[in-house]
Amino acid sequence: MKIRKIAFHWKILIGMLLGIGWGLLAINSGWLQFTDYYIKPWGTIFINLLKLIAVPLIVVSLIGGVSNLKDISKLSRIGLKTIGLYILTTVLAITIGLIVVNITNPGKVFPEEKTAIFKEKFSENVAEKQSSAEQFKSNSPLQFLIDIVPSNIIDAMTDNTKMLQVIFFAILFGIAMVMLPEKQIQPVKDFIDSLNHIVLKLIDIIMASAPYGVFALLGSLIVDIAGDDPADTLSLFAALGVYGLSVIIGLLIMIFGVYPLFIKFFTGIKYSQFARKIIPVQLLAFSTSSSAATLPLTMETAEEKLGINNETASFVLPLGATINMDGTSLYQAVAAIFLAQVYGMELGLSGQLTIILTATLASIGSAAVPGAGMVMLVIVLASVGIPTEGIALIFAVDRPLDMLRTAVNVTGDLTITSIIAGTEKQIDLEIANSSIISDDH
Repeated sequence: MKIRKIAFHWKILIGMLLGIGWGLLAINSGWLQFTDYYIKPWGTIFINLLKLIAVPLIVVSLIGGVSNLKDISKLSRIGLKTIGLYILTTVLAITIGLIVVNITNPGKVFPEEKTAIFKEKFSENVAEKQSSAEQFKSNSPLQFLIDIVPSNIIDAMTDNTKMLQVIFFAILFGIAMVMLPEKQIQPVKDFIDSLNHIVLKLIDIIMASAPYGVFALLGSLIVDIAGDDPADTLSLFAALGVYGLSVIIGLLIMIFGVYPLFIKFFTGIKYSQFARKIIPVQLLAFSTSSSAATLPLTMETAEEKLGINNETASFVLPLGATINMDGTSLYQAVAAIFLAQVYGMELGLSGQLTIILTATLASIGSAAVPGAGMVMLVIVLASVGIPTEGIALIFAVDRPLDMLRTAVNVTGDLTITSIIAGTEKQIDLEIANSSIISDDH
């Protein structure tokens, strides 16, 4: 009798559920130290493996993708469309967040006595984020352009927070290859193609451990949030419920409203098939809270399940993992208005337009790693005069919301990539609309 193979997304989902179950069991059984010593490290190892492959993947995929473009004009066309659409969806996300939070008004129901408690509890975290933000604010308005250009590419490749510098180098390298005669660059192209095959095989090996990594990540996360007093966590989540719900509503509007409309009107893909095929990507993004860590699976899904040509996927997706943060930008808008309400501040139209502009620019420079959005939030708060100490109030629920907004980020990446591929005739609609999903994991 043939045993039916469990689909990859089901394996991840099972790992998630078991991880949550373990976390709750550990809290009630007093296994906090055991979880911290013997479960959490496996989640850290899994994250490290994903980070390990991120830079090699971006370098080989972007150089390969750009060098395969036959002329500079095509590169310019795709690049402008990609950046334009990414900025458009980011602005839409921020606007939706502002609309939702102005309707729900979560800050006006926040208990005043809780404010002082949570400020004290998270004061150390706040100081760290404020320090990073102060350094950011003291720079020139054009500092983000300076930060994009590396002074040492080897140094940039050793730091996952400098992904924009790696992307800049890879694109520049690819452009130089396009400008040279074919016979002069053919050995390098062959080398890059071979490296690409090796990197993809490494991804297969790493992703085989994804369900176990997800289990360890979520199990330890539950323990970290609760600590020794589960009641403390429950009261915090109850107090911030309306705020969290406001963020979730905005994210759901993006997932079930904005992206389906984009797919319906700008691609030939049936949204039911699109949504079904990207579930593993969303689940992995939810588990890791990192667009960069999810990038290998995102690219594999785009090419193998959505029929998007490697030329487009290898250019648009790495760029999206770094500069397209729809979920993160939406959350920053909701958080800013929530904290303004907590402090009794009324932000008019000009203040909210400032939030849109600042959050958009901040999302471009935000690292695609867990928690980076919190540093950018301090910049957004400072731009409209909201006391940055207020972020202490939302630290406790930031990680669960970070997981959700990362799932939105990768969905946006795949949506825009599908649109670009469609306009460039770089998509196989038969594969995209097929009900058959290949599963090699």
